[in-house]
Amino acid sequence: MDVRNTARKQYVRIVDRTSEQLRNLYQPKGGWLTLLRHALGMSGAQVAARMGVSRNAIYQAEGNERAGAITIAQMHKIAKAMNAEFVYALVPKGSVDDVIRAQARQKAEALVRRASAHMALESQSLSNEQTKQRIEDLADELVRDMPSGFWENE
Repeated sequence: MDVRNTARKQYVRIVDRTSEQLRNLYQPKGGWLTLLRHALGMSGAQVAARMGVSRNAIYQAEGNERAGAITIAQMHKIAKAMNAEFVYALVPKGSVDDVIRAQARQKAEALVRRASAHMALESQSLSNEQTKQRIEDLADELVRDMPSGFWENE
């Protein structure tokens, strides 16, 4: 096994472990900033004073978080003012292997369907069962080799 594959396996392990820990995490309706501020019993003015900004700046940041328009830097600064740490993550839908397998199956199906269309024109089409098997075989190959265009859309 080469260094690249070893490193990739470590990345997969880290992402999958993190995903498992965060799977049930959800963003609170009012946003994390408001939730933590209320949990700490702090007013917007108190957070603002710790940051040296106006109270309105805090309320605007909380609104921006709810709207998905806040920056990572703002989240870090406000978290620090509340003696908290801002953490973010990207969590795949399922395991990394599930995401890769779904992409491989999608690419394999597109390739096999395209080839099947040409074969049908020449009266050499595969049966449904043969087509399904060919898709699975090609998906296995794509997962194993992950060619350079693996993540490109058809």
